[in-house]
Amino acid sequence: MGDGVCNGTHGGRKALLSDPQRFEAQFDELLTELTERDFTEPGLTDAMSRLKQVMVYNVPGGKKNRGLSVIGSLRELLPPSQLTQDGVQRALVVGWCIEMLQAFFLMTDDIMDASVTRRGQPCWYKKDGIGLDAINDSLLVEGSIYRLLRRHCRDQPYYVHLLELFNETTFQTELGQVLDLITAPPGQIDLGRFTMERYKTIVKYKTAFYSFYLPVASAMYMAGINSEEEHKNAKHILLEMGEFFQIQDDFLDCFGDPAVTGKIGTDIQDNKCSWLVVKALEVMTPEQRSVLELCYGRSDETSVTKVKELYHSLQMPALYQSYEEESYQRLQKLIALHAQSLPHSIFLNFAKKIYKRDK
Repeated sequence: MGDGVCNGTHGGRKALLSDPQRFEAQFDELLTELTERDFTEPGLTDAMSRLKQVMVYNVPGGKKNRGLSVIGSLRELLPPSQLTQDGVQRALVVGWCIEMLQAFFLMTDDIMDASVTRRGQPCWYKKDGIGLDAINDSLLVEGSIYRLLRRHCRDQPYYVHLLELFNETTFQTELGQVLDLITAPPGQIDLGRFTMERYKTIVKYKTAFYSFYLPVASAMYMAGINSEEEHKNAKHILLEMGEFFQIQDDFLDCFGDPAVTGKIGTDIQDNKCSWLVVKALEVMTPEQRSVLELCYGRSDETSVTKVKELYHSLQMPALYQSYEEESYQRLQKLIALHAQSLPHSIFLNFAKKIYKRDK
């Protein structure tokens, strides 16, 4: 296979681990590092115990596509001869930093949205004895990112690039969250705010930067690709992919199977500016709009059912299938146009993971 030399592990059976297996194993090492080797003052034992509990519950439970995309992209960008064990190890660490950033966003997002479940279990703030203490817990997770980056990447030429990238991406995501919140404030149903332009801006900032550009840009910097032009080209493709991903997420929130997705969709009840409501508003009759205005953003089962019936009568599932196909074709063209000096496989690997997914 020729893969064992750049494993980040030593000899024997471990050398044959796949990247996902290595990634899983790395989490326990990082957890020990953060909670047992970092601050060792006896008075902090309870705080470190809490950090461990928070990390175990919130960080490793997702699909890990973002985190795994760092090592996946790095393997496409560097020949095997240039990818050392240490290089692989650092890529796994940076991948977990992205998973931790995701956990930080989700923990706070669930509080703001009053969500009930996440990844098939109760949201962290919903657990007995946690409540709004979850805000500080989420900040502990965010702070841990920079402890790991400093410890593992401080002596690398790309360290400052990574710090700036994580900081910028966090701020961009928070801007997207602000737009999401003010477009649909609690108790104020105003469908006039739900435009496609507003929706696309929310998605770009709230989801696409951190989910798609951040992992690939991290790998590019780690591979020594610092050119603004190269990053701009990658961003062009990845933000388009991120937009589709969120539209797909919106579709699954309403039409997905909670047993598969791991969460009960609440976009209708939460008065969310989702792709479904924006698209429905573009094609519905004034009578249908009246029904939507009466029922959207309400939590009772009858209202939610009426909105879903409205979506079915407007053939939203068929509109979505058609959009998915168009999006994939558009993405292929963007890759051909903008990825001239970057391996197309980086973007195609991402595309394979997200198109036609059911969770």
